[in-house]
Amino acid sequence: MPSTTVTVGSAVGLHARPAAVIAQAATETGAEVTLAVAGEEPVDAGSALLIMTLGAAQGDEVTVESDDEAAMKVVADLVAKDLDA
Repeated sequence: MPSTTVTVGSAVGLHARPAAVIAQAATETGAEVTLAVAGEEPVDAGSALLIMTLGAAQGDEVTVESDDEAAMKVVADLVAKDLDA
């Protein structure tokens, strides 16, 4: 499955608000998209709760994976963006 690695841009990491925005966007793509931090199992990007379990802080690298490259780009762009700004 194609993947890309991005750096978390949100000032306080992937907490509730950024996770909800990312999950909604991932769900709207209609494609399966996963997120993972190094050494951990990937989680469904369509679930805000699962995204928060990653414990990803600002500056951490997250791998975004999907067979749908457009969906992968949408999610990767959001992970890299400061959604708290």
